[in-house]
Amino acid sequence: TAGIFGEAGHADYAAAKSAVVYGLLLSLKNEIVRVGPRARVNAVCPGWTYSPMTRGEVDDEVLDRVTATMALRKIAEPEDVARQVVVLASDELSGHVTGQVVVVAGGMEGRLLHNK
Repeated sequence: TAGIFGEAGHADYAAAKSAVVYGLLLSLKNEIVRVGPRARVNAVCPGWTYSPMTRGEVDDEVLDRVTATMALRKIAEPEDVARQVVVLASDELSGHVTGQVVVVAGGMEGRLLHNK
């Protein structure tokens, strides 16, 4: 989500992510049809997601600050992200969807939505 909202102190990372999400994705969706007339390219941008690396490594103060920017006020589980990948990969569910960015971030907006 850094490529969509930006990230203070990480302009280089946010710029690289933005280039992938917008420039590369939109170019690929136009190029891939030369290889496969019905080929599709989409992107899933996960926000904060629990993983073996993050679980237990982030203290409650950081979690409170992060979830205050999310409408759903919860960190995603890997399954939350995986389900969106399955939907986008399905010809039946998303056969006419290409060049789209699906943000799986609990409604995160990069700004404070909730007070304590």
